[in-house]
Amino acid sequence: MGASNPYSGQQVHTHYATLIITIRLRASLGARPHKGAHGQYGQGMTTEPHSFPRRHARTQRFTLGAPRSFTVAPDGSRVVFLRSGSGTDRANSLWVLDMEEGGERVAADPRALLGGASEDLSPEERARRERSREGGAGIVGYATDTAVELASFALSGRLFAAELRAGTARGLPAPGPVIDPRPSPDGRHIAYAAQGALRVMGAEGEGDRALAEPESENVSYGLAEFIAAEEMGRSRGFWWAPESDRLLVARVDDTPVRRWWIADPAHPEREPQRVPYPAAGTGNAEVRLFVIGLDGPRTEVAWDRARYPYLAHVHWSAAGAPLLLVQARDQRSQLILAVDADTGATRMVHADEDRTWLDLFPGVPCWSPSGQLVRIADEGGARVLAVGERPLTGAQLHVRAVLDVSEQDVLISASAGAEATEAETGQVHVYRVNELGVERLSQEPGVHAAVRAGEVTVLVSATLNRPGARVQVLRDGKPTTTVPSHAEDPGMSPRVTLTEGGARRVPCAVLMPRDYDGDTPLPVLMDPYGGPHGQRVVAAYNPHLTSQWFADQGFAVIVADGRGTPGRSPAWEKAIHQDFTLSLDDQVEALEDLAKHHPLDLSRVAIRGWSFGGWLAGLAVLRRPDVFHAGIAGAPVTDWSLYDTHYTERYLGTPEQHPEAYAKSSLVTAEGLSSPAEPHRPLMVVHGLADDNVVVAHALRLSSALLAAGRPHEVLPLSGVTHITPQEQVAENLLLLQVDFLKRSLGLTTP
Repeated sequence: MGASNPYSGQQVHTHYATLIITIRLRASLGARPHKGAHGQYGQGMTTEPHSFPRRHARTQRFTLGAPRSFTVAPDGSRVVFLRSGSGTDRANSLWVLDMEEGGERVAADPRALLGGASEDLSPEERARRERSREGGAGIVGYATDTAVELASFALSGRLFAAELRAGTARGLPAPGPVIDPRPSPDGRHIAYAAQGALRVMGAEGEGDRALAEPESENVSYGLAEFIAAEEMGRSRGFWWAPESDRLLVARVDDTPVRRWWIADPAHPEREPQRVPYPAAGTGNAEVRLFVIGLDGPRTEVAWDRARYPYLAHVHWSAAGAPLLLVQARDQRSQLILAVDADTGATRMVHADEDRTWLDLFPGVPCWSPSGQLVRIADEGGARVLAVGERPLTGAQLHVRAVLDVSEQDVLISASAGAEATEAETGQVHVYRVNELGVERLSQEPGVHAAVRAGEVTVLVSATLNRPGARVQVLRDGKPTTTVPSHAEDPGMSPRVTLTEGGARRVPCAVLMPRDYDGDTPLPVLMDPYGGPHGQRVVAAYNPHLTSQWFADQGFAVIVADGRGTPGRSPAWEKAIHQDFTLSLDDQVEALEDLAKHHPLDLSRVAIRGWSFGGWLAGLAVLRRPDVFHAGIAGAPVTDWSLYDTHYTERYLGTPEQHPEAYAKSSLVTAEGLSSPAEPHRPLMVVHGLADDNVVVAHALRLSSALLAAGRPHEVLPLSGVTHITPQEQVAENLLLLQVDFLKRSLGLTTP
């Protein structure tokens, strides 16, 4: 499930629920609140030429123009990355930083390669970008050979290759639409997926041929299935052998998956889109794996697919045999298997079991250069890094991902463990780990990530005291240069306090209006995601910008990461097993505790959220109207039996085995609509009609159930909008509409 909180879309249409939506944009596009004559925040307005909502939407949350997707050459001579030309330019170019000469150059410009033509994306590419929450344009992804001399990428469904030393790019003749092209490790070939087939050609464009072609319309080779891309973090469907002579190729058969129809009611002349969607308790795609040689031989990889149907991770390096991570459907057991690439036979390298569930982590399992297994595990109440059979970290760190493995050490990202102090709230650091100990590479408080090869490390650092992220290039741990960002300055500084709330020490961010006097009690807006994989309380500047804008409208904004959210301990994350509603308990606990130390008006409390956060907002006003007085539920999961298998069954089991867990966490059952007291609180439900992740049926079923129960609510359907909504005008207006709704609902508007 996406952890984004976009509140943006393409077209806004309204329909009747129990109330009629009234779109009242009293605040102009350039509106910013100030303290009024009567000491009330958010009642007056001043005009600025460009509002924050407009700039926030136009810059895609101030991410456009920032460098990303770094690759470091093994010899340290080059750093390759993507970046658009300005803070409002969506089209990414491929860049090369020459470490020897010290300058940057463009290796591939999408506008030049397309001759100024606009991009034409295939349905498969649009779906791929939806799964990765990709809102950019131009070159949004690339792959390189081992030496980082050749890069390949798809652009408008066509295949391109770039010579990174020379800085030249060219188109290659390939049947399209091309998806996920990847050079062989030696740079002599490029493999890619197209029209359900896995194809390969020479790096100069010669000898294009299909290595595997689909046997039916429901079969594809070389692509990740829906739940692998959406929930497992596996966006790939093929992997080159280190010798460049063969590939591991996934075969996906969607025949067992139910078909759903995604329609656009605003355009009845268009045919609905037919999509396979594996809802909880229903059939998954059948995934098999083959070793396919460039000269034709094809061998199926054998494992107990009936017991372990999920292919979660594949690793193939020169350090050892191909590694697979396969999971049981209930995700309580998994195997790490080594593959004999000649026969397809597998042998077990490691097995894991957990009575709740087993998480997946970026970068593992893999081999170290010396042939030891590298993995992340929950052991002794902590999340640890293990190399071979030996844990190299303990309870002091909560390991998030493996970033690189060398002969000398393992580079990881991690946060402080269960005993973290309040001062460490929201921080994620980069560490070097080996048998001699742990060394922190990132120094300043913040959120850090890194990419490394050889002696060169690219360190990306976001902090609370500056916008965006700073990109430093280190050699032997010492800064040598920076990669500049063209992202726009947001023009505001979040007034944020990172703290903890309640007996459980729930991580919280508290934001006050920038011109707040510190004394006047303020209405409260809870602004959570609140669920798995969605940490919102972070020690970084940009993630708090929208919350700060809401604060500047006259609210005390609280972001709370309760149980189930990442970053503290395995027990913290797994506490929500078979009961998502604990997330709401923690929101209430944090709110009530923070009110003891901050001037919060608990008679006027609202909550907003998107996706899991949208479900949480709906749950809050339905289950705890004594605490929450209004809510905005964006793209909410209202009936968990309509959400996908790998995510939902991990936490709740299947609907057949655990109907009580689904009923308790549902917003549309009798239990979901019950509340201990009146009155019924105002609720706005926002949903994209083209959403193929959390389908609009969730919002419609909730509206029907609320209507049947006589509960007032408002529904805002977004025509043509998916789960991510990068369209500029509606992104802006949705923020303004939310403020209008909140002020009306909490009685903050002036006549």
